[in-house]
Amino acid sequence: METIILIVFFLGYLSITLEHNLKIDKLIPALAMMAILWALIALGHLPVFDVDTVSKSLHETHIDEILLHHLGKTAEILVFLLGAMTIVEIIDYFDGFATIKGFIRTRSKVKLLWIFSILAFILSAIIDNLTATIVLITILQKVVKDRETRLWFAGLTIVAANAGGAWSPIGDVTTTMLWIGKKVTTPELIKYLLIPSLVCMVVPTLIASQFKAFKGKIDAIEANGNTKTRFGAMMLYLGLGSILFVPVFKTVTHLPPYVGMMLSLAVVATFAEIYSNSKFSMSSIDTDSDAHGSHSPVHSALTKIELPSILFFLGILMAVAALESLGLLFNFAQDLTATFPNMDVVVALLGSGSAVIDNVPLVAASMGMFSQGVDDPLWHAIAFAAGTGGSMLIFGSAAGVVAMGMEKINFFWYFKKISLLAFVGFVTGYITFMLLRDYIFV
Repeated sequence: METIILIVFFLGYLSITLEHNLKIDKLIPALAMMAILWALIALGHLPVFDVDTVSKSLHETHIDEILLHHLGKTAEILVFLLGAMTIVEIIDYFDGFATIKGFIRTRSKVKLLWIFSILAFILSAIIDNLTATIVLITILQKVVKDRETRLWFAGLTIVAANAGGAWSPIGDVTTTMLWIGKKVTTPELIKYLLIPSLVCMVVPTLIASQFKAFKGKIDAIEANGNTKTRFGAMMLYLGLGSILFVPVFKTVTHLPPYVGMMLSLAVVATFAEIYSNSKFSMSSIDTDSDAHGSHSPVHSALTKIELPSILFFLGILMAVAALESLGLLFNFAQDLTATFPNMDVVVALLGSGSAVIDNVPLVAASMGMFSQGVDDPLWHAIAFAAGTGGSMLIFGSAAGVVAMGMEKINFFWYFKKISLLAFVGFVTGYITFMLLRDYIFV
């Protein structure tokens, strides 16, 4: 029966990887795989285990208990992501991200490259790398008119956004998983990964700034228009500040991060409703409000959040949990460490693998494979490798996939122009991490 379970997982995983070829949304095989795996466990009356990270042993338990346990851990991540997505959509409702365009005052391609790389690095650490990429490419489309030049900017934005997401507990889904799963803490994650992530962004940007594509100036930037509402800038700063408040809330209260995210969402939603009512009361004819179709920014935001992504995370995390509960990942980890005693090799392979297949199941699997304690350097290495390794291929990260869709970036164009830069950034960043780990933070 375990062989059948592994075959089902492999076929489901393959379907997710070949999403674009099969023309099937990856949430479908993820949900089907989850349901089939747990059904096989139940029908086969297979023993399920809970990993005790203290004694590093397996304890047999009942399937209902283990299902509830894993669903609870998964729900923490999903509720957290739902809150963050809603806050971002509320900011967008007030056109808050248009404020960022006001920071762009130059026509120099090199200066613009550094501006967008730095913005991507910072924004992705706050609102996650996927959302940061969407925001910045939207701005790029208004600032850089030449498509070939814009593709170069988009490619480096992907690299910078993934690097920025790696060092923040809220910057990437995989890092958030490690944080909520109590594998890393915010201070230690920043201490170990901020400098390596910065190197991962700076080195490719520095090399690319010497390329012909970034010589000269762009065409004149169109004049900055007013935002749709006069509350755009206020909602941008309030929203970003509220998301940054979540790690602080967790540190002070020791409550799960989703609790702090719900508090932040409540605060942002309150101001959004107040500002929305003020906006509506200005005039009986408000074209902006009519365009939204609803005078409630919260309701509008909830209709735009990425529910397919949420369902995909549910399916893949619970599917990996099935393998973990059977003890398969635990045993695989022992075989892996026996084959590759040097864990840096294992992590490097994980980072390279995240460029080919989705990094969410890779990190979910690693959390079930290894039983090292909180803030063990292994978890920081995994966070960096999984977060930045995906930049090496256009479909290797969520940021790359969304950029690919928004700009119709060709796979081979990205492979020829950007992949080597991303690889150099990954290698130099990981070497920096090892030096810090072995010689500075010993």
